[in-house]
Amino acid sequence: MDPVLIIAVVSVLLGALIAILFFGSYFGKRKSEVQSITKPELQSNPKKQTKPHQLRKSHAKAHSHSATDKDQNKRHHPLDLNTLKGHSDAVTGLCFSSDARSLATVCADGVVRIFKVDDASSKSFKFLRINLPAGGHPTAVAFSDDTSSIVVAFDTLNGSSLYMYGDEKPNVPNETKQQPKLPLPEIKWENCKVHEKKSILTLVGTTASYGSADGSTILASCSEGTDIILWHGRTGKILGHVDTNQLKNTMAAISPNGRFIAAAAFTADVKVWEVVYSKDGSVKEVSKAMQLKGHKSAVTWLCFAPNSEQIITASKDGSIRIWNINVRYHLDEDPKTLKVFPIPLHDPSGATLHYDRLSISPDGRILAATHGSTLQWLCVETGKVLDTADKAHEGDITCISWTPKTIPMGDGEAFVLATSSVDKKVKLWAAPSTH
Repeated sequence: MDPVLIIAVVSVLLGALIAILFFGSYFGKRKSEVQSITKPELQSNPKKQTKPHQLRKSHAKAHSHSATDKDQNKRHHPLDLNTLKGHSDAVTGLCFSSDARSLATVCADGVVRIFKVDDASSKSFKFLRINLPAGGHPTAVAFSDDTSSIVVAFDTLNGSSLYMYGDEKPNVPNETKQQPKLPLPEIKWENCKVHEKKSILTLVGTTASYGSADGSTILASCSEGTDIILWHGRTGKILGHVDTNQLKNTMAAISPNGRFIAAAAFTADVKVWEVVYSKDGSVKEVSKAMQLKGHKSAVTWLCFAPNSEQIITASKDGSIRIWNINVRYHLDEDPKTLKVFPIPLHDPSGATLHYDRLSISPDGRILAATHGSTLQWLCVETGKVLDTADKAHEGDITCISWTPKTIPMGDGEAFVLATSSVDKKVKLWAAPSTH
């Protein structure tokens, strides 16, 4: 055999053997490496399955805990009785009827709702819905002569309007035993462009019972300008007109007996007018009566005491004042300051906040006051805080009003405060104990 051929064959065989040994060693190492990688994975797989599960579980627990916290935050304040639902936009005003069994609300969705409040603790409330004319939004509401008549302040680009809605009593034949379907209230009167294109800030009404007054409902609309107009509730006739001459109005109120009108405006002084009645019971004139001087900064809100003889004012100077207006002003006797209380509401830095709104309970013992979304109840006698709801609503409170008399609440009866807000809610609140 050729020696060259033998050497070539031996070289190939040796090369093949070396290759086999090399690749065998290589794949053996790879196998052990793969096993060393795979085994921990297989061992850790259960952990990887349980760990996320455990994490999810603990996360779920945390979530459930935070949900509980939220629920606790949303849980009712002890005085929070109920929430009236059904509004789809900011609630801009509300008002109770004289018998306290109906609560009218106006909403930026262009709808008036009249709720039946037979029991403040009811699970649900029936309400009558009245759609207002398109092209504007309502700002305030007040009941007129009876519980089925309301007056709505309505703002449009062309100015402010007042609409009075009233029921038509259906004619029912004697032989008909079926309960007739009540017709929706319809517009009984309307007055347009009543404040020279100025918005109506407040609309308040009362039964005129002072002196020779005939017991009609009178209403006062206060514009964002400087004018206030007095209206006859049933007819829509203008009874009087006054001007505060104070750059810009904030609000106006009528005393419960219909004798006085008072206005809070741009300055620290409060102007008061008297509604003078004729012998036939009609309004003769509205004349300037007195000024309340004593605050050092603008008065933000005021309300009359139930006896119509005192006015309570809140000011940006950080004080609340109670004034006696039962004076002989025509003999130049000035109204007296009966009490001065510091506003007991402060921001985190300790600075005194001012009150946006005030409303006194019909028994004259409790003053409800608001700032933003905070609601406080004060003792009128001492000025002490009876209770506070820091987040009474989820937005600024737009209006507050007490029931004019006690209404059913569970097993008993009580005075109830209603609040409305930009958060689309109306809430009912029990009165705190004064003891």
